[in-house]
Amino acid sequence: MTAQIILKKNREEAVLRFHPWIFSGAIAKIKGNPNDGDDVEVYSEKDKYIASGHYYNNSIAVKIYSFEKIEPNKIFWKNKISNAIELRKALGYFDNSATNAFRIVNGEGDFLPGLIVDKYDKTLVIQCHAIGMYKNKDLFTEIFTELLPETLAIYDKSTALLKSSSSNPITDSFLFGNETSNSILENSNKFFVDIVGGQKTGFFLDQRDNRFCLSEYSKDKHILNAYCYSGGFSVAALNNGAKSVDSVDVSAKAIELTNENIALNKLTEKNHKSYVADVHEYLKECGTYDLIVLDPPAFAKHHSQKSQAIKGYRHINRLAINKLKAGGILFTFSCSQAMDNELFQSTVISAAIESGRQCRIIDKLSQPSDHPLNGFHPEGSYLKGLILRFD
Repeated sequence: MTAQIILKKNREEAVLRFHPWIFSGAIAKIKGNPNDGDDVEVYSEKDKYIASGHYYNNSIAVKIYSFEKIEPNKIFWKNKISNAIELRKALGYFDNSATNAFRIVNGEGDFLPGLIVDKYDKTLVIQCHAIGMYKNKDLFTEIFTELLPETLAIYDKSTALLKSSSSNPITDSFLFGNETSNSILENSNKFFVDIVGGQKTGFFLDQRDNRFCLSEYSKDKHILNAYCYSGGFSVAALNNGAKSVDSVDVSAKAIELTNENIALNKLTEKNHKSYVADVHEYLKECGTYDLIVLDPPAFAKHHSQKSQAIKGYRHINRLAINKLKAGGILFTFSCSQAMDNELFQSTVISAAIESGRQCRIIDKLSQPSDHPLNGFHPEGSYLKGLILRFD
């Protein structure tokens, strides 16, 4: 029998508005003894069915995958995954001669909380953020090979996100085939992707549109790409006429990937220099630039770290602003969920005030359409960006 989660009085309102999470504090009692990742049904205090989802013994106690009473079988999951794929087809991501890497399942944004799937040409990378989804990985593999028969390999990369235990052992491995290629196309730019050892699923697909946007500002500019990782912004800028690009990252492996991508695109080294360095220290010593990209790792992964994040973003943006020439452009980003759009913008403007320079916000940036946002789950809007011009 499926375990039942009974909510406290008047705690079903968020769920009735289709928010996909139930927090542990909203639970009055549990009928049954569910383990992490088990299917559960959610009921109101008056014993009315509300939703079905995966149970977890933590602060987010249930991740909801259906607001209708259903059997979570292959047909159910196949319909949900098919819906996600059809959206990407409608948006023009499939059969695109310039781009063959994009996200096909975006967790809550595709009503599949805890499941991320990225497509790198004919290789899929699954990343489970929840045990319930991880338990279904073999079923998902079967579904993806049926819906996308051109798929040659499926790799599961969940160990960094899930805690392994004797009851739920987590290992990264190929679920189907093996990797056939380690290069992709993005807006006609070429990139190596390390799906096994690289960050996230191997590449930062969520910055695709922002890299393209940067390329339109790049012609004849001297550019700094700070926190460059594998050089995505650097390649986009140089392929669109940047006069020079300096790529900086504290990771030697990241700089190695950047140099490989510069070579893969046959870009001349005289226009590109790379530095293994702490970005804070580099910005204290470097010269000035026409355009600077700041794309740091999350300064805060939890709301308890918000004040620390504000200080970090204000400091690094102030350092960058001080290194921009008159008329210089700043592309600045935050991927910290603890920082909403309004707070991030006010933090960057505070840095501008401290620098004593006038600025104008030219544009606001976010994640691309293959990373859709569930309208009832604002927490999914994690990537924030601003383009500013400084006089």
